[in-house]
Amino acid sequence: MGHAEEERLLSSRDMPSQPRAGDGADTPQRRDASSRSLLQLMKRMFDLIVILILLPIVAPLGLIVALAIVVVLGRPILFLQQRPGLEGKPFVLIKFRTMTNSRDESGQLLSNAQRLTRFGTFLRSTSLDELPELLNVLRGEMSLVGPRPLLMEYLPYYTPELQRRHHVLPGITGWAQVNGRNTTSWEKRFAMDLWYVDHRSMWLDIKILVLTLWKVLKREGVVPPGHPLATEKFRGLP
Repeated sequence: MGHAEEERLLSSRDMPSQPRAGDGADTPQRRDASSRSLLQLMKRMFDLIVILILLPIVAPLGLIVALAIVVVLGRPILFLQQRPGLEGKPFVLIKFRTMTNSRDESGQLLSNAQRLTRFGTFLRSTSLDELPELLNVLRGEMSLVGPRPLLMEYLPYYTPELQRRHHVLPGITGWAQVNGRNTTSWEKRFAMDLWYVDHRSMWLDIKILVLTLWKVLKREGVVPPGHPLATEKFRGLP
């Protein structure tokens, strides 16, 4: 073997090997996935800690609301409905019932506006009807903060871009809820949901929770029963 060839072999052995895709190399994609996993774990721990802190207040309050529903509206106490969760997987959303079961002469339920009582309106405006959703959070089906879980019937109208709102757990409150709630258009609500998906952080979650408390106390963003924004169903963006 010549001296030149021997030098080439030695130099190639001394050179560090270059990482290849799929060999466990630290790539931006891997770092991004790791960061998302860490954020998801932190959000889960944060949710559980907040619920634990609020439990002495929420438990008796929930019991009072449940008893009031029995007296004013009768049974059942809870409203259960299937909603799309993480990656669109269905789960059962739990809320306090806010409407009566009044029907017309043919046995059909009356419209939502006709069945929503003043008591039910009060529960909605104060967000007390949302208290049972804490059970969804404990079960890992929801988070305190995230895009609100909408109706299953809306899924066929989602574009691939809109489907990104399901890349995170749905929330009891979210960025859209503290920026207009139900008083904004579907287009703006979806835009804010997607903005949250792209910019989510623990600090943003804390900010949204603080703003939510302020909005609830002021009862902002609540539309009256029968208002077009309260009855408008999503049928796709223009």
